[in-house]
Amino acid sequence: MSGKERGRKSPPDHLSPEDKLLWAHAMRDAKPARRRRPPPASPAPPVEKPPPEGAKPAKARRPTRAQPLPPKVKDKTPAPPLAAGAVVNIDRRTADRLKRGQMAVEATLDLHGHTQAEAHRELNGFLARAHAAGRRCVLIVTGKGASKSGGGVLRAEVPKWLNESPNRGRIVAFAGARPQHGGGGALYVLLRRRRGEWTGVNRT
Repeated sequence: MSGKERGRKSPPDHLSPEDKLLWAHAMRDAKPARRRRPPPASPAPPVEKPPPEGAKPAKARRPTRAQPLPPKVKDKTPAPPLAAGAVVNIDRRTADRLKRGQMAVEATLDLHGHTQAEAHRELNGFLARAHAAGRRCVLIVTGKGASKSGGGVLRAEVPKWLNESPNRGRIVAFAGARPQHGGGGALYVLLRRRRGEWTGVNRT
């Protein structure tokens, strides 16, 4: 028996001879159906293992940034203390004009009637504002101390306060005022230009 004949199905036994011939004629070209293979199963996803008990969750690493270099500190010679009429870092002609009262007074602060604390505070604020406004020569009136208002104390303290920081950094020189501006009870104060005037060199 050939392979084709083996694949054909035999007619049922209850058929008559004529029906068996018709069956054989109808089934002569029939081919057995091929079994389809099932598609391959997709691989199972990996199973994540839980972290052990007590373990801390891993933190995401942040990108490190380059640390900026510290700013360079400029080596500046501290300004020397000033005395009334001293020539430190200005030319002789400017110093003479200051002491003779020939420079225009652009602002005046009168400390009459102030306590020491009030006068100190007023002086600091006045010099800061005058320097920021670009004033060059200002007048500080302390009083001569003849009254009981504390003028004598202020007359002694104001030169000290002028040499304190930040006032010293704003001042080039100061000198006693002429009689028309208060005489011994007042001071001319020459302010530094805002761009800086200190060179560290005495000019005589």
